[in-house]
Amino acid sequence: MDFTWNTLLPLIFMGVMGLSLLAYVVLDGYDLGVGILLPFATDAEKDVMVSSIGPFWDANETWLVLGIGVLLVAFPRAHSLVLTHLYLPVAVMLVGLILRGVSFDFRVKARAARKGMWNGLFAAGSLVAAVAQGWMLGSYLTGFDREAWSLAFAAGIALTLPTAYAMLGAGWLIMKTWDELQLKAVGWARKVLWPMGVALVGISLATPLVSQTVFSRWFQLPQLIGLLPIPVACAAAFYAAWHVIARPRVVAVGYGWIVFASTVLIFVMAFLGLAYSLFPFIVIDRLTVWQAASAHESLVFIFVGVAITLPAIVVYTIFMYRVFWGRASELSYAGDAQH
Repeated sequence: MDFTWNTLLPLIFMGVMGLSLLAYVVLDGYDLGVGILLPFATDAEKDVMVSSIGPFWDANETWLVLGIGVLLVAFPRAHSLVLTHLYLPVAVMLVGLILRGVSFDFRVKARAARKGMWNGLFAAGSLVAAVAQGWMLGSYLTGFDREAWSLAFAAGIALTLPTAYAMLGAGWLIMKTWDELQLKAVGWARKVLWPMGVALVGISLATPLVSQTVFSRWFQLPQLIGLLPIPVACAAAFYAAWHVIARPRVVAVGYGWIVFASTVLIFVMAFLGLAYSLFPFIVIDRLTVWQAASAHESLVFIFVGVAITLPAIVVYTIFMYRVFWGRASELSYAGDAQH
């Protein structure tokens, strides 16, 4: 491969887009998971749960904007193709995210009689967004194929991705809460850990069946040996999470963070496996990174903007998490009056 700027710039933008989407899935994934778990808590616990994601959830979605923005300006052909096939699920996802945003503010300022409605809509918006993202991922992995098997595959991911988000949310609550709510979060983690694990294994086995490209990448030597660390790391992370949530005393002495960290590691390993499976395609079996890229001059111009924007978002994200780190407390606004 000729590593000139014409070759490297599309790869750089592909990396930025991948990093942005991974950051979004992990960061917004846990607050979507908290929303999905909201109906299973008491009213007082719901306030603490929402408070635990309050400073973060809106900023977490910045990574989605960055990822989609890079897809639009750096890979316009891919953006057009993806949006053409995923217009409806994207619209459904946006409805869910908008519903979450509206409910987040209204639930705090609403009259007591309507607070339950906004809590329910916040949970519904979280679930809708998670299901839509699962469908989008499944459709993308099958190259937007419309055969029955491909549609069943996409539906399977749509139904199982919320369990992974719920596991992230439970791990987040184990870190950020205490006493009864923390114990409840441990219980929620126990209930969703195995469904998440079964779903991930099922998806991992089914993906090569729906894509010959993925099959050839994973099931040939010597690649198979070199890729073994990915499933091994996932298995180790799964065991670590299970070990902690099966022993509440381990959580009580301050090791609850292992649950969240282990789940994040599973997401990262799954992402690396997916990236390896797809490269060099940006739309599997249809468009490579270089075929989908904008003109070189446009990429150079965009690179300047991304070189400024990406570090700013990274620094802001790190600063925000440092400032608001620690145990959550009940969410309130100064001067608000509950009726």
